[in-house]
Amino acid sequence: MSPPPEIPPLKRPVTSLWGVGAERAAQLVRLDILAVEDLLLHRPRRYEDRRHFRAIAELTRDEAATARGRIVAQGLKRFRGGTKSVFEFVLDDGTARLHCRWWNLPFLEKYFAVGDEVFVFGKLVETKPRTLDHPETEVIEGGEEGFIHINRIAPIYPLTEGLPQRWLRGLIWRTLGRFESQIVEPKPAPDLKDFPARANAVRMIHFPEELIDVEMARRRLALDEFIALQCEMRLRRTKFEANSRALPCGGDNHLMKPVLAQLGFKLTNAQTSVLREIRADLGGTHPMRRLLQGDVGSGKTVVAACTALMTLESGFNVALMAPTEILAEQHFQNLARGFDPLGLRVQLQTGSRKTVEHREAGIESQSRPAPSTLFIGTHALFASGFDLPRLGLVVIDEQHKFGVAQREQLVRKGNYPHLLVMTATPIPRTLGLTLYGDLDVSVIDEMPAGRGHVKTFVRKADKLPKVWEFIRKKIAAGRQAYVVYPRVEEQDTANDIKAVTREFANVQRSLAPFRAGLLHGRLKGREKEGVMTAFRANQIQVLVATALIEVGLDLPNATVMLIENAERFGLAQLHQLRGRIGRGAHESFCILISSARTDEARERLRVLEETTDGFCISEADLKLRGPGELLGQRQSGLPRFRFGSLTEDLDLIRRARELAAQSPRGVPEKI
Repeated sequence: MSPPPEIPPLKRPVTSLWGVGAERAAQLVRLDILAVEDLLLHRPRRYEDRRHFRAIAELTRDEAATARGRIVAQGLKRFRGGTKSVFEFVLDDGTARLHCRWWNLPFLEKYFAVGDEVFVFGKLVETKPRTLDHPETEVIEGGEEGFIHINRIAPIYPLTEGLPQRWLRGLIWRTLGRFESQIVEPKPAPDLKDFPARANAVRMIHFPEELIDVEMARRRLALDEFIALQCEMRLRRTKFEANSRALPCGGDNHLMKPVLAQLGFKLTNAQTSVLREIRADLGGTHPMRRLLQGDVGSGKTVVAACTALMTLESGFNVALMAPTEILAEQHFQNLARGFDPLGLRVQLQTGSRKTVEHREAGIESQSRPAPSTLFIGTHALFASGFDLPRLGLVVIDEQHKFGVAQREQLVRKGNYPHLLVMTATPIPRTLGLTLYGDLDVSVIDEMPAGRGHVKTFVRKADKLPKVWEFIRKKIAAGRQAYVVYPRVEEQDTANDIKAVTREFANVQRSLAPFRAGLLHGRLKGREKEGVMTAFRANQIQVLVATALIEVGLDLPNATVMLIENAERFGLAQLHQLRGRIGRGAHESFCILISSARTDEARERLRVLEETTDGFCISEADLKLRGPGELLGQRQSGLPRFRFGSLTEDLDLIRRARELAAQSPRGVPEKI
């Protein structure tokens, strides 16, 4: 029996390092540090230039700074009952004294002693006496490693309870000295003459000679992350194409021509161009994997319908998945109206409704559907008991509402069906090149003719009486309106956030005698369907709802959108909600009511006043809130980057894509 292969040095567990016992290893695990390479890639969150200190007498309320002094007094004070306390020490550097205090952390008393020399970092909360609350601290100790911590630019790392900053910095210094020679360039090594070597970049990120070194090192390590991701996606795409053969779904136009003839309008040049790309995919060698981006109202549903018709013409079935029952129902009604006269079957499958219960007699049961069937539904489409025979095409509408695993689950219902994923939330270029880099991308960058202009206004809550008066005038003229709130029910912890169930009565009073309907996610399916049917028929003039309506609803007569607590929504989500209006020929109005208290929050909302370009808005949202918030918690495909930034590194992502395309061997080896 051959001996087990030796573990590469950088893959060894941190317990193999001197000084890392079980307790320290458990603390490092909480920081996602399990192996030596994890430790060497543990990124400092900031740096202190300990070659220069601020005298205590010069500390201010305006700027955080590092000071150094000796503890001359300390003590712990407990308040009645012993449940509250404050620990405080007084630091003296010869220029002044500084009070450092921590509330309800009595155990800190054992970490400090009178006579200790200490670094402190923070911003004054009081000037008489000079006081820091909960500052970062580090006791200065003598010994051989003192040069690691003082008289240099010192890294400050993310920590966990019980793990000292000084101990972690010393461990990384020793580990780097031992293993730096093991840090090699990725293979195949790209030509990166304008970047530092990888091993040098790792040293610079921890112990820079100058602060300018930090950004140079970060960019090199970020580029390595992006290259590895791009190579991985290329490898996955290569394997996919090697193991799959496309179903012939290009069609022959015998269904599409009559459908397009009855539309009553001509497709835009952008729609026509995208359909050419899709037809080439459907008739190609490998299954289509395409992302279709288009701003709200740009006509993606028509493109999806035409794509479905090509597949149905070829004798295969189609599955269209929507994130909500309301949107699935709307797709069902609209597409059935055009497809039924051609003898095509359109079936609905949601958690609360199946068309076998509602369509006319004579339609086959769902266990034996007719050939050339378009199945429309929600998550119910990939329920284990629901069969999708001869599946040629999967269309995912508003794909950012689904996780990657859900998307793959539906695709596996067939034998490598074609895949079209659509989004009306324009994806910033950095996200598009990372999260969706394995998909071909089409963009509808042209709006259909005849759409009304949408004006957006941000108003404070005290303007609501005038807003209600404005909405009443529009409804009296025959139009309809949406009123949106961020929550279904009120919560005690945030009484300033309005809830739709509580505000519904207020809307009814404000807009009487016009009728209002209530819509939110906790209603039963039939209740939602009844409200939407009445709203479509103008039996209800005002739809009072949560953000449930943000995707897909298409009612040309609705021309006013009022959103309260607008600061509680992301920009991309507000843009989606605004997209529910402006779908007819009438001028439309989006009114954002906000009680935003910060300049940043007010600045966010002004972006919507200034532009209706979804791509500009998504870029702003990415910078303001980050990729996780923009995509939503359900999007599980976002990679974790230690050094790369999806808000700032577009140039690196593009370069990584080019370098990955030159790589003949796929995924580079990591350190």
